[in-house]
Amino acid sequence: MNQPQQVPEHTPLSGEQSWVVRNGFSHWAMAMIWIVVAFILFQITAGIVAVVLLLITEPGGDFLELLTERVDILFIGNSTGQILFLGLATWLVAGLHTQKQEKRSFLRLKANSNTVRMTLLAAVLFVVVQPIVLLIGYLNSLVPVPESFTELQQSQYEMIENFLTGDGMVLMALINIALVPAVCEEVMFRGYVQRAFEKSWGIWPAIVISGLVFGLFHLQATHLLPLATLGILLALVTWLSGSLIPAIVAHFINNGAAVLAGSHYPELVFTEMSAETLPPIWVLLASGILTAFVLVQLFKHASEEQ
Repeated sequence: MNQPQQVPEHTPLSGEQSWVVRNGFSHWAMAMIWIVVAFILFQITAGIVAVVLLLITEPGGDFLELLTERVDILFIGNSTGQILFLGLATWLVAGLHTQKQEKRSFLRLKANSNTVRMTLLAAVLFVVVQPIVLLIGYLNSLVPVPESFTELQQSQYEMIENFLTGDGMVLMALINIALVPAVCEEVMFRGYVQRAFEKSWGIWPAIVISGLVFGLFHLQATHLLPLATLGILLALVTWLSGSLIPAIVAHFINNGAAVLAGSHYPELVFTEMSAETLPPIWVLLASGILTAFVLVQLFKHASEEQ
């Protein structure tokens, strides 16, 4: 079974030292700092863009009421922040960890002879694993969280449900909920954060920690475990494939399927999680078996082209 090799701490991809190493910083510490900075800048930018668009399109309206009604504008602001900071700015920050000509390799923004096969396997994985993710989500819902967290998340879901069930909103939702996060969040978390932790602590801590950070980044306490699970799977796919492309495609499929399901079957997607809403036991067993099978195939065909 071929498995890709991890990049040791302080070993640049070329013979020259990166800015991080020359200045005595740890790769993982720089990544954690950038996560916090990117999150703040992303949120500020999203808010500014949303406010400006509201002032332009709805002058003189009730501002607070419009913020809850014009979810499309909120999505545009959110996507702008993601593109600028999770995507483009992360590309620049990655240059601190390596030489300029090596950023694509550092972020795994490349394809190899195995990419198509690994992308297909990743796509299948994110289909068959969904019942297991639902089960993990139910277990997460049993963990007590402050009522304010639950109410805030419920209000967000109500806004998204109203948006998805509106006329002609599916394409816009696919762009802002599926496509933009699939690219930008993968560049940030599986491209930059995972690689930085790999260089400091090795591959398995990097896979687990980057997945957990991905879950925490979304600020959804009642969905932390399923989000972290998906993040860990995306990290594993990225490492085994040696490319960010399979994770981007799998992320898009996961979010895109949620958008389509939410627009056509909102009564199923947005219902409160309970034991009664879980898939039948035979579906969960089938999901576990198929997930294990696809994971074995991913390891079997792991790429050495890092």
